[in-house]
Amino acid sequence: MRPPAEPAEPAEPARDTASDPGGVESWLVRVRGRVQGVGYRDACVRRARALGLVGWVRNRGDGSVEALLQGPPQPLATMRRWLGDGVPAARVDAIEAAPLPPPAALLDRFERLPTA
Repeated sequence: MRPPAEPAEPAEPARDTASDPGGVESWLVRVRGRVQGVGYRDACVRRARALGLVGWVRNRGDGSVEALLQGPPQPLATMRRWLGDGVPAARVDAIEAAPLPPPAALLDRFERLPTA
């Protein structure tokens, strides 16, 4: 005779990052202006890693730079502000930033991707 099975533990609820300020958020950002050929992506990688963020950055065929940023709200806000300044040789004309709704796949590092 087999012993009765133990009840399964309830699954951990999904985190609602919109209402949980300590949760991980994901943002897709597009930076327009003179941001290619000036070291912007490499500086973006260094800054994001220094802030403890994960994600990626890449050039786009239209001359813009696109980034997927993941991390806690405060470092993300700092990074979005930095994207407006970037590097001295860059000229940022516009930034479009949009939060991605959960569940966005969590990444494990910040890297530079090929042009899309």
